Amino acid sequence: MADEDEDHDTERRRPLNADDFPYRSTLLANLSALILLWDSPAVQGQILAKSGESLDQPSHQTLRLLLAWGSLRPTALADELGVGASYVSKIVGRLEADGLVQRSTDPDDRRATLITLTPAGVEAARGVYALGDRMISEVLEGWSASDIDRYTALTERFVDDAIGSIARMRERGLRPPP
Repeated sequence: MADEDEDHDTERRRPLNADDFPYRSTLLANLSALILLWDSPAVQGQILAKSGESLDQPSHQTLRLLLAWGSLRPTALADELGVGASYVSKIVGRLEADGLVQRSTDPDDRRATLITLTPAGVEAARGVYALGDRMISEVLEGWSASDIDRYTALTERFVDDAIGSIARMRERGLRPPP
C-alpha cells in the first residue's frame, strides 16, 4: 500500500502533460513535460527498481556523465548532477566500492582529484545506455520507421539549433519581447 501511495504522490507532484505548463508555445509546453518526466529521479528510480536494476538512479546518471564526458573533478560532477559535494562523495564512494570508478590525482593540478570509470565502470555505463535504448524502444514501439526517421531528423535539427542559440543567449541574454 505504501508503494502505491508513493507512486500516486509522485505522479501528482510531477506535471506529465503539456497542459500543466502555461507557455504560449505548445512545443515548449510539450518539451517541458517530456524533460520533467524523462529526467525525474523518482520516475527513473521506479523504472529501474521494477526492472531489477541493482544500481540506483544517481549512480546511473553519474556513470552516464563519466562515459560521455570522461574523467571529472568531484565539483564538476556535483554541478552537472545538480547536487552538493557531500552527496557526490557518497555516490562516488558507492561506485568506488563496487569497482566502477576510481579516484586519481588530476595531472593538471596535483591538489585536485579526478573521478574516472574503471573498465568495469565503462561496461556498467554502456549497460545504462542500453537501458535508455530499451526505454526509447518501448516509447516508439507503435511508430512506423518513417515516423521515427522524420522525428529523429527534426530532433537533431532542433538540438543543433538550440545549442547554437543557447551559446548566443549566454553571451547577450534574451532578445527583448516583440
